[in-house]
Amino acid sequence: MSTSVNHLDERTRDAAELLEEIMPSAITLAMMLRHRKMAAWLRAEFDGYQDPQSAPPYRRQLHGHIVARSPQYGWIPAPVNEEQKDTYGRLDLIDGVKSLEKICVNCKKGNGNRILLEKDDMAILQKHINLTAELAINLSRDTYCRLLRTVRASIYLWTQELMNQGIAGEHNHYSQEERAKVAHLDEPEKFWRQAMEEVDQLPIPNVRERGFLERVFGRAG
Repeated sequence: MSTSVNHLDERTRDAAELLEEIMPSAITLAMMLRHRKMAAWLRAEFDGYQDPQSAPPYRRQLHGHIVARSPQYGWIPAPVNEEQKDTYGRLDLIDGVKSLEKICVNCKKGNGNRILLEKDDMAILQKHINLTAELAINLSRDTYCRLLRTVRASIYLWTQELMNQGIAGEHNHYSQEERAKVAHLDEPEKFWRQAMEEVDQLPIPNVRERGFLERVFGRAG
């Protein structure tokens, strides 16, 4: 099995490439370089986090809008105050990038994804606002996109540092000397924290929206 740091770097900047398709190559590269912490983080992002407490901050307590299901009008803003918005209007996204990206690709710009409140939280909030309607959190497409772009940017920053250290070209093996030269870059937290701060300044594309024909006939190829 071979991989190219340069090609991986290019793919992170290519809007036609889905993150779910980039991740396996990134995991392979991390394993070849013996970057165990990076490989573990990449796998967690790919598969999802079992424990919300172990998820990075870009996945935690994401702010959404609380909506209520009206028999007449469908989903409408719920009559909640600021304190209730802050208490019940936040959500951890712990699913793997494939399912998150699928939501984002299928969601039109300006729209979002509704997730029902947990049963206990819903019962408490329904009582507070004197409603019996179902309640949900609506997370915007932008929220999903920013999470995915942060992961993508983290991989981009990692590949940039690898190339700065002379790790480039197609390889199916790295020597002990080459691995030792970049051992200090096995720090995923360093890269995702940098990505959180700089994602809007980095050449990382937004998640594309699936077109009408693609929604009808599926992705070409």
